[in-house]
Amino acid sequence: MSKSERPSDTSFRKTWDRAEYAQKAAERESHIKEESKARAEAKAQGKKYYPRASTPPDAKETVSRVARLDVSANVGKTMLVPAGASTGKRGRGAGFYCQDCDLTFKDNLQFVDHLNSKQHLSNTGQSGEVKRATLEEVQERLDWLVRKKREEAEAVEKVVDLGVRLEKREEELEREREEKRRKRREKRRKTEGGMGVKQEVVEGNGIIC
Repeated sequence: MSKSERPSDTSFRKTWDRAEYAQKAAERESHIKEESKARAEAKAQGKKYYPRASTPPDAKETVSRVARLDVSANVGKTMLVPAGASTGKRGRGAGFYCQDCDLTFKDNLQFVDHLNSKQHLSNTGQSGEVKRATLEEVQERLDWLVRKKREEAEAVEKVVDLGVRLEKREEELEREREEKRRKRREKRRKTEGGMGVKQEVVEGNGIIC
């Protein structure tokens, strides 16, 4: 065994990778500089700075809900809840229950606010960032809405049968007849006994009928 390979009295101590920790120190310093810059920008705009929470690398972007939120589904229903099932908001109790966060809310406003909160987005694997749509995506969305509206109108026209169309036409004719009767009544009120009266004005003698 050479002299350099002989164990020393400090060989039991843990060794450190200087390059790895130098890189971590550089990343920490860069993060501090970015946070300081963000604080200065928020202060210049008169706003309060809130540090951004770290997000997992596999978090997906926040998107809008596909289906409409039905908060009136349990109206008029009876719900059996065992005693002590929930403590405060924690656990499933009577009200609006969030399965992802294991929380219960007593009214729909609190429930909707919770669904849009950072806590719920984080528990559902969303980053809280919304993707900015491009011009092509906006145009494609508008074209889709136009096509959807046209298809819905065509579907309504196909559903309407002959009987319904005849009823609508009869209602339109009835409105037209009522409008004609109203105009005749107004014309009669403007005349005397249903006939117009011709009036002539002669100087000194007044009105001669």
